[in-house]
Amino acid sequence: MNILGWLELAIFLIVLLLITKPLGIYLVQVLDTRGKTFMDPVVKPIEKITYRLLGVDPEKEHSWFQYTVALLVFAVVTVLFTYAILRLQGFLPLNQDPKTFQAVADHLAFNTAISFSTNTNWQSYSGESTMTYFSQMVGLAVHNFMSAAAGIAVAAAIVRGIVRHTAKTLGNFWVDLVRVTYYLLLPICFFYALFLIWQGVPQNFKPYQTAKVVEAQKVQAPKKDANGNPVVDAKGNPVTEEQTVDSQTITEGPMASQMAIKMLGTNGGGFVNANAAHPFENPTPLSNFIQMLSIFAIPSALTYYLGRMVKSQKHGWAVWITMAIVFVVGFVICWGAEAAGNPQVTALGVNAASGNMEGKEVRFGITNSALFATVTTDASCGAVNGMHDSFTPIGGLIPMLNIQLGEIIFGGVGAGLYGMILFVVLAVFIAGLMVGRTPEYLGKKIESYDVKMAAFGVLLMAFSILGFSGWASVSDWGQAGRNNMGPHGLSEILYAFTSCTGNNGSAFAGLTAAPTSGDPHYDITLGFAMLIGRFGMIIPVMALAGSLARKKLVATGAGTFPVSGPIFVILLIGTILLVGALTFFPALSLGPILEHFLMYGGKTY
Repeated sequence: MNILGWLELAIFLIVLLLITKPLGIYLVQVLDTRGKTFMDPVVKPIEKITYRLLGVDPEKEHSWFQYTVALLVFAVVTVLFTYAILRLQGFLPLNQDPKTFQAVADHLAFNTAISFSTNTNWQSYSGESTMTYFSQMVGLAVHNFMSAAAGIAVAAAIVRGIVRHTAKTLGNFWVDLVRVTYYLLLPICFFYALFLIWQGVPQNFKPYQTAKVVEAQKVQAPKKDANGNPVVDAKGNPVTEEQTVDSQTITEGPMASQMAIKMLGTNGGGFVNANAAHPFENPTPLSNFIQMLSIFAIPSALTYYLGRMVKSQKHGWAVWITMAIVFVVGFVICWGAEAAGNPQVTALGVNAASGNMEGKEVRFGITNSALFATVTTDASCGAVNGMHDSFTPIGGLIPMLNIQLGEIIFGGVGAGLYGMILFVVLAVFIAGLMVGRTPEYLGKKIESYDVKMAAFGVLLMAFSILGFSGWASVSDWGQAGRNNMGPHGLSEILYAFTSCTGNNGSAFAGLTAAPTSGDPHYDITLGFAMLIGRFGMIIPVMALAGSLARKKLVATGAGTFPVSGPIFVILLIGTILLVGALTFFPALSLGPILEHFLMYGGKTY
């Protein structure tokens, strides 16, 4: 930990703060259908044509139930669309190698289609060796736009529920989806992609190229039969054989366009398996900084949008400050753990000042790896520029805990804001209990139904993470996927279901979710975890939005708990830690916390 790292953190926060207000004002213009934007002359005609093609009446608004049904129908259709593309990719255009890129396996296609539809982008495959250019662009990148727009639409709906009173509607889902895509995501990503191309990210349709390596190496690789299928022994274990590696495949393709929306839309799915650690996806320190900044950009701006819409900018800033405090504390702990390194490695004579460099790109180093890991798991992004599985136990605990808290710091595009509002409702409810009066939130009485919906959204996530992790940890299929034994092996399983339920998509990459034996258990269970994490939270959020919209405004009085200022920030942070962190403390104690003490006791896994 050095002065340059602290300086980078300060610059990151300052730039994020500077873009929050202007982008937040623009969000008000985009999400308020009566608002005008500077893009109206170009985009407005296209928007109107889109409504005609879809048969949508933009003036007709939806109730919370109609809004939710429209969202769910859209999700089902897009899942089926992507599943079909992946299963038929061998017959579709833009196939860089028709002999290699054939149909994706059914369970993997199921997992991937759900993954990208839910904004998770969990990848049980290596992108450069599994997906055609057509699948990457039409099946996955298009989904990145749609899932991000849907998340922002839900955030707009619950904010309208807070703002409106004695109302039955929350806006029109199709209008929100179209306007967010046309006015916000597409124009920003167009210029963002150009920036990435300037930095060195490929954007082409060239076939992969082969280059001779300077020094040939002998490696153990899975043995395959004449049909290209993995060979296994009598016990079902993969058979390996020695191979000489004297060449390297250079992956190219339409990367820049996918990198732009994967970061801005907090999607995270990599064009290649190494994700943002790959020099083509993330070539320079500047691209690394901008990618981290773009992950937080829209979630941060949504807090200003909240304050502007509810006519209490102090409340919006209080939410922003809460997010920023938890973010900084998490980063400092992760950074400190990685900078301290592993004492057993230090005992071997390695310079302690170098810290833990395992699994990290030398060009980014410890500070940028820890910052990227914290940012990507605070938001529901999941892109990585270092391998979280190689972090120290406490360094790896922070990304896992960030997701378990609900990825509300700053959270995914839209998902972070509506997830935070659930905690705000719980915090206001707790405050009401402490002072002995009916809790209120911005002029609305918080009643039992509202608290039940907020609690349901929070607890369902814990049920999915702990339930699936417990099942996998005692099952043969779950244990077979581990790369490590002991507490680290548990952390690999726990992180996988945490990431998928939290719609993050990053992983403790030692876990093999798609084994050579073809066992589909992980793909299927992780797929259901993604569905629960996305729609299991959205449904109660929308029900809460409908309830708030129907309420009458009540006059504030001396006993009304203020939802701005230091006391509210402290209470909100306390609620997040008590409800979020303590729920998972027993599981974390058996995983990364136990591993931390064992590491200092001289044992590793």
